[in-house]
Order: sequence, then C-alpha cells, then structure tokens
Amino acid sequence: MNFVLLILILSLILILGLYKTKIKGVIGEKTTSSILYFLDKSKYKVINNIVLKTGEITTQIDHLVISDFGIFVIETKNYKGWILGNENSEYWTQVIYKRKEKLYNPIRQNLSHIKTLKNCLSEYPNLEYKSIIVFSSSAEIKVNTRTDVVNLSRLLATIKRYTSTNLTEIEKENIFEKINALNLIDTYDKHEHIKSIKQRIQKRKNSIRESRCPQCGNNLIMRNGKFGNFLGCKSHPKCKFIQNI
Repeated sequence: MNFVLLILILSLILILGLYKTKIKGVIGEKTTSSILYFLDKSKYKVINNIVLKTGEITTQIDHLVISDFGIFVIETKNYKGWILGNENSEYWTQVIYKRKEKLYNPIRQNLSHIKTLKNCLSEYPNLEYKSIIVFSSSAEIKVNTRTDVVNLSRLLATIKRYTSTNLTEIEKENIFEKINALNLIDTYDKHEHIKSIKQRIQKRKNSIRESRCPQCGNNLIMRNGKFGNFLGCKSHPKCKFIQNI
C-alpha cells in the first residue's frame, strides 16, 4: 500500500514538474487580469488572452488595454529572483542564488506583438502603443530600459501615468470590437502557434546570416563596444537591433 502511495506521489511530482512553467504562466496572467479589472471602465477597455494572425504567423498577446490614452500592450512574466538585462540585448538573465537562467528579452517579444497590432489596425496610423512588461512581486528588477518594466504592484500606477488623450470614444469602441472580432483564441491551435514561432526564429536567423537586420531589413555592420565586437543595424539609432558575436 505504501509502495503504491509512493508511486502516486512521485508521478504527481513528475507531472507538476513537466507543467510547472505552464502553470506559472497561467497564474501570472490570471493575476494580472484581476488587477486590470479595477481600471476605470469609462476610460479603459481590457481584453485578456488574444491570438491574432497575419499571413501564416500567429501572435499571442497576454493583455491589451484600449484606453483614451492609446493601447497598452502588456506582457506578463511570472518570474522571481533578480532579473538582469537591458533594452536591446537579445536575452535577459534570471538569477536565483547561484543559479542563472536565460529568458528571451520580453521587450523584443512585445515589439513583435505591437507590430502585429499595427498591421491589424492600419487605419489608425497615429495610434500610440505603450509596451509594459510585468513581473511578479517576487522579482527584483535590475534592468536598464526606457520601456516600462515593473512589478505587478506597480501596473495600475504605470498605466495611469499616461494622461495625454489619443483616442476618441468612438475610435476606442471600434478598436475594441475589431480586436475581439479578430481574436482567434476560441479556435487557437497551440501546435500551429509553436510552428509559427519556430518559423519566425528561423527567418530571423536567416536574416542575420545574410547580414540583414531582422527588424527593419537594413544591412548589419560590425561595430565595437566596451564588451567587444557585435553586429549592429546600419540604421542606428533609428533601429537599435544588435547581435552579439
């Protein structure tokens, strides 16, 4: 009997380990959704968990806030420990005691979300997009960025800091309805989404291999910094893409 119980416990631990990242992500997104619920509904319209498709590429966005002041595009990261990085680096580092893990720069990730939104909302060329990266309260953020990278406890204050009106009430309502109409979450195929991500990664690698900037298409040239040589976009400072060598 004890042996059977032990097997069940070990099986449960294994299952939890396999799904730990997914569970953490879901918890982070649900917590952020709960916080966004407290925004003034006369000024802010919230959509959680959006899947948009442009061509063959699907993009999954954690949260959108369509407001009088533009669109807030929110990427949630349920990480703890120290978070180290800067605006243009490809990867950031999570440090917990002596253990270090890499994570793809969420600012870059959110830029791709904004690019998709711009394609979907091309009839609003003057629409302002505000990128916000949200980490759990257990994370100590030590990043050097111009983009808002905040703990969850600072999310509402960060959104409310923007007060310059960018949308009329009618425009806000039309954008809200359009994004909801384009949202494919109900027919979302995760395997297709993963395939789409892999295609984007391969396309990016091909561009770099051909010395083309994967962000703007301009040439990549060799540059020298305090940490050594790197590839930088010829359009710098307009395009800030860099690739470490």
